[in-house]
Amino acid sequence: MTFAATILTLYPEMFPGPLGHSIAGRALADAKWACETVQIRDFAEDKHRTVDDTPAGGGAGMVLKCDVLGRALDSVALPGTGRWQSPQAADGGDLPQASRLAESPLHHPADGPPPLAGEDHRPILAMTPRGKPITQARIRELAQGPGVIILCGRFEGFDERLFEARPEIEQVSLADIVLSGGEMAALTILDACIRLLPGVMGAPSSGAEESYENGLLEYPHYTRPQQWAGRTIPEVLRSGDHARIAAWRKLQSETDTRSRRPDLWERYEGARVQPASGARRKDKEPDQ
Repeated sequence: MTFAATILTLYPEMFPGPLGHSIAGRALADAKWACETVQIRDFAEDKHRTVDDTPAGGGAGMVLKCDVLGRALDSVALPGTGRWQSPQAADGGDLPQASRLAESPLHHPADGPPPLAGEDHRPILAMTPRGKPITQARIRELAQGPGVIILCGRFEGFDERLFEARPEIEQVSLADIVLSGGEMAALTILDACIRLLPGVMGAPSSGAEESYENGLLEYPHYTRPQQWAGRTIPEVLRSGDHARIAAWRKLQSETDTRSRRPDLWERYEGARVQPASGARRKDKEPDQ
């Protein structure tokens, strides 16, 4: 079944964007995933197509309206209501953009009929810096499912009542940063999912030894030339001794994770992070 991505956004022209190129673009052309956009503004009911309003209680900026967002989310209960990026258009072609974005069902005929209203069980992610930081483990879960619905935030964010009324929405943050909108974060999350889909990467094992997959940062890599700028590839990697190489890589992963990401190291070890010297402060109790 095709991994189906539906993105609710004020800027549908941003999709598939960079995901129409490289391995994600090839996967789109091969119908390994499908991209549908829904213009949030289409669900405003006033003549100005208003999607935001001033924050209750005062303050700077504008807030996305819960009623408009609710109607937009209701529209994707039955796929095909937005604009699907056809596989033939993944490479851009020579057609104008308006011609490349065709009105078409989200699912390919080989996948069977689209689900009936209320049967779309794809998780719904809302991109917001107030959300829980997404992890590689969650990305892998999403990639193993039927697809994802992503709601892109803008302005000061969402009216909180949307999440109160729709507890199934998963509030997600890309990192401890604030973007101008959720679209770039959505593209990043989709890219992370698409590369894990069956047949997208060249070798099935390509995603197995990477940062975060085993709780550690990945070990450093080297390639030819053997010498560059007075630096040489470590001898162990040239030894041909696979056991030594595996041990070296594990040690490098642990060392780099401990120094660069103590939060990851703490979770990996299941214990408090030790000071760089390896010694505990004498004025603290052993459990501190």
